Order: sequence, then structure tokens, then C-alpha cells
Amino acid sequence: MNRFLIADAPVDIAALREALLKPEAGGFCTFEGWVRQTNEGRAVSGIQYQAFAPLASSEGQTILDEALARFEITATRAMHRTGYLPVGDIAVWIGVAAPHRDAAFRACRYIIDEIKTRVPVWKREHYVGGCAEWVACHHVG
Repeated sequence: MNRFLIADAPVDIAALREALLKPEAGGFCTFEGWVRQTNEGRAVSGIQYQAFAPLASSEGQTILDEALARFEITATRAMHRTGYLPVGDIAVWIGVAAPHRDAAFRACRYIIDEIKTRVPVWKREHYVGGCAEWVACHHVG
């Protein structure tokens, strides 16, 4: 089962979260990456995300598998959107369930850092005023 989604339409986050409800899990950590209104001092109106979906999905799944092997977690799910997203929309979502909170936090951080560096997703920022530019999608921090 692929627990990493590349989605060109809004995703039901509640359904992703519900899939992580496990009786052995005592902690749940989530990360949501939103389209923000500024980047490097420029006003942003939205971002166009593009991905090579088969490779992005496969690499995302590999990252989730690595997290399951590396951390003491019970389950994980993640998704990354494609298409045009206005300011405020969720671009990436990660959920991790674990018996204890520390593992959930560490795994969630690992997953987002790896997604940003390894999953082939490109973003083109659209700025207030009409221009748009391709920007790096791999900053960690």
C-alpha cells in the first residue's frame, strides 16, 4: 500500500489522520506545510507545484519506509500537492503515530527534511504584481 500521495486536488486530511489511529500508538505528530504570503521579502500570491508523479510517489514511499525502520513508530502517511495553490493552502502534510511522542516528533522531522531534499517536486512562485519564478524546493530548516 502506498502511504505517500501526490495529489492534484485537495486531500481529506481527516481520512489520512484516521488511518494512523492505532491502539498501540500513544502519540501523534503532524506537520502541515502551507503556502505563505512572502518569500525572501517578496509578496507571494500562490505557488504552482509540479512533480513527476510516479517517481515522486515512489521516493516518498521509500522515505516513509525508512522512517518506519529508523524510528520506533507505528504508522505514517504523507501527501504533497501539485497544481496551483493560493496562499494558505496545504502543500504538504505528514502524520506519524508512535507509542511515545519523541519518536513521533523525530520521525516527522526526518520525513519533511527528506521530502524537501529527495522528492522530485518543483515549485514556481507567483508574485503579487504578476511575475512568476522557479525557486529551489530543497531548503532544510
